[in-house]
Amino acid sequence: MKASPQRAFSQQIAPMSPSAPHTAPNPVAAASSNAVHASPCLMADGANAVLAKGCWTALAFSSRGDWSALAQSLRDVPNKSDTAWDLRPIEQLDHIGAQLLWNHWRKAWPAQVALDPQHRAVLEHVARYDCSVPVDPPPTFSQRLQRLSRSGSRALRVARDFLALFGQFVLDVGTLIRAPHRGPWRDFSGQLYQFGATALPITALVGLLIGVVLAYLTSNQLRNFGAETFIVNILGLSLIRELGPVLAAVLIAGRSGSAITAQIGVMRVTEELDAMRVMGIPHGFRLVMPRVLALAIAMPLISMWTSMAALLGGMIAADMALGISPSYFMSALPRAVPLSNLWLAMAKSAVFGVLIALVGCYFGMKVKPNTESLGRGTTSSVVTSITIVILVDALFAVLFKGVGFR
Repeated sequence: MKASPQRAFSQQIAPMSPSAPHTAPNPVAAASSNAVHASPCLMADGANAVLAKGCWTALAFSSRGDWSALAQSLRDVPNKSDTAWDLRPIEQLDHIGAQLLWNHWRKAWPAQVALDPQHRAVLEHVARYDCSVPVDPPPTFSQRLQRLSRSGSRALRVARDFLALFGQFVLDVGTLIRAPHRGPWRDFSGQLYQFGATALPITALVGLLIGVVLAYLTSNQLRNFGAETFIVNILGLSLIRELGPVLAAVLIAGRSGSAITAQIGVMRVTEELDAMRVMGIPHGFRLVMPRVLALAIAMPLISMWTSMAALLGGMIAADMALGISPSYFMSALPRAVPLSNLWLAMAKSAVFGVLIALVGCYFGMKVKPNTESLGRGTTSSVVTSITIVILVDALFAVLFKGVGFR
């Protein structure tokens, strides 16, 4: 029965009007009605009247299409104070449907509503026991620690896997010492050439330019105080002890660390790693150990080479800017910089080389068989290597703060 806009609705909670036609439920008609109006729906019944039909139950809301259509209908129906609601055509109403209607009414009964007694009981129950959503209290210190531990699980897994990779490297070195004839010497020599000899031009160029820039900037300040001769002390300590090793490590991390990750990652993409595992060839002994040993040997030499190039650039700039002759620069350098600084720089560079190679191998092993993962792994390898280099350099500076000074 279609209601007209002029039909009078009962005020507040009212059952069907006695004058309205009401017949005994017919099972066949009910089944037909359920088949037709199973989905919940709302429709406008005049200017300020809304008619609800269908089954307003959790089972009816489980259908994505029905729920989307009903949500759109609820958004389109204005919730005005003078809107009249006719809920009598609703076939089934549970607490989920009643709560949906109650929330749409903003937890207040509309001015006019007509509904059956059984539906009225469900709505009264929902209205009686309805409550506002409690506001979450601010997290305590313990909860914040728990949240940090959950969010830090990835970092813990990375630390665990990296430690396992380092432990496997130590075991492989022990195997190499026990049986040197089984060592991958061809791979080691090839990696040593790639990491060391081919990196000499770029590191020398960058070191030379850094030395020139640092000497010019320092000379401007020393000239104001008449302390031009101290440029040897500044350049010697800064370049040999800190800038040379760090600059070489950053260049090698961007050049060789990314190459290590890309090489092993491509082997993952082309399934060469799986083939090695099938043939019984250990990844750590044939892939990780040669690269780590090669970079551990090459890094101190590259660091010393970079420091020499930087000192050469600083010496040239000091001669041009302050008139410090190269002969005086070379004679004053051993007195200004104790030899322990050179040994500290070489030891630090060896640690840098081991860490850069291990990080590159770790991210290469973690590459998935697709090109997108290969790109992400290479980027993560370079960023992580540079970060670790800076952190380890700061640790060395704190631990050996009393070494290398007169």
